[in-house]
Amino acid sequence: MRRLLALALFAWLAAWSAVAAAQALAVAKPGPRDLCPVCGMLVSKYPNWVASVVYKDGHAHHFDGAKDLFKYLHDLPRYAPGHRREDIATIAVTDFYGLERIDARRAWYVTGSDVLGPMGHELVPLATQADAEDFLKDHKGRRILRFADVMPDVLKALDAVGH
Repeated sequence: MRRLLALALFAWLAAWSAVAAAQALAVAKPGPRDLCPVCGMLVSKYPNWVASVVYKDGHAHHFDGAKDLFKYLHDLPRYAPGHRREDIATIAVTDFYGLERIDARRAWYVTGSDVLGPMGHELVPLATQADAEDFLKDHKGRRILRFADVMPDVLKALDAVGH
């Protein structure tokens, strides 16, 4: 019985590790002079918050948090004249707990928490729903959102009210 239990635990851990590894993305880190196209801050100063958009031609824009990434995505003509949404190959955010780059479209985002990013109140990216639920409880978060739920009004609320 103990062996069976140990084997089941090992299999579960192996499966979880495979999922986490599959979600991690190999996206180049921002250079020391890369500026966030939304706020103008030096992105490399905030490695735990980096978000990135990589285009099919290899060109990348880096951000000092998911909030500015979403502002960029919602207004490409303003922040990236000449770039088109259909030319984006990868959108990545940094998982709060694992500090690994993960697919922004698959991430879970917590708003209204007591954790502040470089630009104040932030969308905190997490790799799994369970992590998002734990983070929400542990850090007094208000909502858990998916990629498609992050609309301009959510971003405005984070900037205006902080929640």
